[in-house]
Amino acid sequence: MDEIAPAPGRPWRLGPRATRLFDVALASALVLASFPMSVLATGQNAWALGLSLLQTVPLYWRRSRPVTVFVAVAGASVLQAGTYDLPVWGQVAFPVALYSLARFGSATAGRIGLLVGLCGAAVASWVWTSAQFAAYPPGLDYIDYDMGLRDLSPYFFLITAIVLAAWALGSQARIRRAYEANLVAQGRQLAAEAEQRAVLAAAEERTRIAREMHDVVAHGLSVVIVQADGARYAAQKDPQVAVETLATVASVGRDALTEMRRLLGLLRGTEDPALAPQPRLEDIPSLVTADDRVDLHLPDPMPQVPDGVALTAYRLVQESLTNVRKHAGPQARATVRLAAGAGGLDVEVVDDGRGGANDGTGGLGLLGMRERVEVHDGTLEVGPAPGGGWAVRARIPT
Repeated sequence: MDEIAPAPGRPWRLGPRATRLFDVALASALVLASFPMSVLATGQNAWALGLSLLQTVPLYWRRSRPVTVFVAVAGASVLQAGTYDLPVWGQVAFPVALYSLARFGSATAGRIGLLVGLCGAAVASWVWTSAQFAAYPPGLDYIDYDMGLRDLSPYFFLITAIVLAAWALGSQARIRRAYEANLVAQGRQLAAEAEQRAVLAAAEERTRIAREMHDVVAHGLSVVIVQADGARYAAQKDPQVAVETLATVASVGRDALTEMRRLLGLLRGTEDPALAPQPRLEDIPSLVTADDRVDLHLPDPMPQVPDGVALTAYRLVQESLTNVRKHAGPQARATVRLAAGAGGLDVEVVDDGRGGANDGTGGLGLLGMRERVEVHDGTLEVGPAPGGGWAVRARIPT
């Protein structure tokens, strides 16, 4: 494409091919104009035409080699000042070269070019003004007139204004392009950071779901194993007890499967709204089966707490009871206490089993409990209970 279509709020710009064609057209126009302008201004002076070509031809490379082009044009201007005392057409190349230097070169190069242009304005003013007085015929009364500042000022200020305008336009274009490039770079950096945050958030979410799955699977399987063992022993003496126990096993299995489906739905990015909602404080009694030696001390009515706090308390009790079944021993008893205090919810699970001799809260279990409590800026204490056993105590701010 020759042109870049302007986006909303974005300035219109030429494309690479159109830019190159514009540079060639501009330089060609100035070079070709040197021939008629030299004839009209100087009466077919070959030297004036040569000076014009020396200053205009380098403009073909003004964008790719701005420093070299400016040096060539400035050198040709110096040669003109020393050998030819009249203005020539090729001097229009100097502001173009200075603009290109300030636009496509560095800031330092642009300032040096400005200084050279101001010096050139002073020299050109002197040379051209002196040439006018030297051209007067001898014998006239004003031949002895002393040239002063009033004679130099018009030339000097006009040339200085052209030099300053060329430098200012080029510098402003360079600054604006650098500003836009910086904005583009910042946009890309922000996009990369946003993508990285999204990746980290996804990894954190997968870790959270892994904790949830650990709690669900560990609790469900521990209950199923305990109930299955009880049903196996009870079947020999009382088949009705075995039937009830197997019903409990089926119920626990279905609940665990429902939660597993919900968590897998989260991993897939879609969750079936028909699946069970997040557990609440009212669901804590469902964690205790008929064969568990667990004493529940729950407030009545249950306190109204945020859903996240309720889920955290539920998972703490679930993980703690799972560890009691796995590590405390078959005869161990456990006590679960919930208390709503000022600004917080207290959760305590204490058993009288083997205690610290067989720590069942290591690995994902302990790490998951700590992460859940720390999310709410709460505190968690896990360790041997006085008199034996194991204790889990947590304070969750509400």
